[in-house]
Amino acid sequence: TAFVFLIQTVFGFYILAVMLRFLLQCVRADFYNPLVQFLVRITNPPLLPLRRVIPGYKGLDLASVVLALALQAIEVLLLGMLLNRSIGPAGLLLVTMLELLKLLINIYLWSVIIQALLSWINPDPYHPVARVLAQLTAPLLRPARRLLPPISGVDLSPMLVVVALIFISLLLQDALGLWIGLR
Repeated sequence: TAFVFLIQTVFGFYILAVMLRFLLQCVRADFYNPLVQFLVRITNPPLLPLRRVIPGYKGLDLASVVLALALQAIEVLLLGMLLNRSIGPAGLLLVTMLELLKLLINIYLWSVIIQALLSWINPDPYHPVARVLAQLTAPLLRPARRLLPPISGVDLSPMLVVVALIFISLLLQDALGLWIGLR
C-alpha cells in the first residue's frame, strides 16, 4: 500500500543516514567532507540529546547504534500494525537486528561497486563522494588486496569483497528462513 511505501522510504533513508554516519565515524572519514557534513546535520537533532544519555565507548558512537536500532524497531512495528501482523519481543529484536545487518551489508556492497565503477571512468580522486567511498571501503578492500593483489594493474579485490558480501547476505537469508520455518 501507499502507507507501507511511505513508511519504508522515510525510515529507510533516515536509518541509512544514521548508519552511514556511524560507519564514517568508525573509519574516521574526513569530517569536513560535504557529504559527511550533510549526514551530520541531518542526524544531529536526535543524536545530540541521545549522546547525553548514551556516551560513546572506545571511539564508537553508541548513540548512533541505539538510534538505528530504535528507528528500525519502530519501522517494523508500524509496518506490522499496517499489515495487521503482530510480532513478539524476541521476533522484533531478531527482525530489527537482521534488517540492520542487511542494511550494513548493502551499504558496503554498493559502496564497493560504485567505487569500482568510478575507478574505471577515472574521476577526480578528490571528489567528495569518491573520497568518502574510499575511506568507507578501505577496511574491507585492504585485506582483500593482500589476498588478491593487482594482476597486471587490474585490481580484482572489489570483486572478491562483493562475492563475500553476497555470500554473507545469502547465509543470513538462509538463517532467517530456517528460523521462520522452525516457528
